[in-house]
Amino acid sequence: MKLDRIDIIHTAIPLNQTFRTSFGAITEQHSIIAKIYSDGAVAYGEACPFYAPVYSYECISTMKAMIAEFIAPSVLGRELSGPAEYLKMVDSIKGHNHAKATIETALWDLESKTREIPLWKLVGGTNPRVDIGVSIGIQPTADDLLSKIQSYLDEGYRRIKVKIEPGKDLETVETVRSRFPDITLMVDANSSYTLDDVELLSGLDQYNLLMIEQPLSEDDIVDHSQLQSRIKTPICLDESIHSVEDARKAVHLGSCRIVNVKYGRVGGILNSIRIHNVCRSAGIGCWAGGMIETGIGQRFKLAISTLENFVYAADIETSDRFLVEDIVTPSIAHANGFLDANTDYQVDEAKLNRYTSDIVICRP
Repeated sequence: MKLDRIDIIHTAIPLNQTFRTSFGAITEQHSIIAKIYSDGAVAYGEACPFYAPVYSYECISTMKAMIAEFIAPSVLGRELSGPAEYLKMVDSIKGHNHAKATIETALWDLESKTREIPLWKLVGGTNPRVDIGVSIGIQPTADDLLSKIQSYLDEGYRRIKVKIEPGKDLETVETVRSRFPDITLMVDANSSYTLDDVELLSGLDQYNLLMIEQPLSEDDIVDHSQLQSRIKTPICLDESIHSVEDARKAVHLGSCRIVNVKYGRVGGILNSIRIHNVCRSAGIGCWAGGMIETGIGQRFKLAISTLENFVYAADIETSDRFLVEDIVTPSIAHANGFLDANTDYQVDEAKLNRYTSDIVICRP
């Protein structure tokens, strides 16, 4: 395949609700979408690190600059055998995984279309039926949280994730467990704690949680190892895993028992597959996390969730979950907490144009 043109599209879509984590409140979805052209074919990729550098050092502005100034010139007009060769070509660029993933995912989409193979089969998936969970941001009151949980359970979601932070942790989980003693429940701390909080975090052991996600620093593996050895609840690493090497080291140190694979954070689908393989060999289960992507990005999360070792419910947002309007058709909608990876989601160009904030066109 040879790329004739890359459109770097910044989308900005209002949310239908405020999503609050320890990082702050989000009211608008921002992504970088790559529209690539190759011999008359068009394909799309996406990565979504948030508008500001609060989840990682990457943000919308850095992604636009990195793709336009460094990635696009490296690949435009050159023959590519596929994502593996692409990653080798951009390996000299340090970091910037979300930017790399934007083009890498588009290459997977292109190959899926040109070879007429469903994306989930192309990545090596084993089961197109994917169960999904839901992530609930920090709520104003306990009653608000309980009400949201009940509504999502009524919709059929297979797992509930609740955000916690210092001051809204043990009491929050106690309240949820008192009301819902038997649901599959996990908590996400988004790096809000330190090893000084071991006693507090060990208090979560009594609530039969599926996992506690990223309790310590976003760049840490060592302290998580100490914490995991002192609590019973499985630790899931999220922000700490940026590469296959990070996953290997975390497994070696015993830093976690579960890994959240966000394809943008690790540089794309191929690295997601490689991390999946490392974890599978070590008996560490995986699942696909989300960054409030558009339906374009949800397709990639859905695809990797069909891999054998993605054994926990994925955070794949339905089209009406956060966005006032999605940009794919048909809309992404689950049936009793399951999605079918065989569904052929197509980009709605009119809607994509409606929510395009700006665009940079790159040619050889």
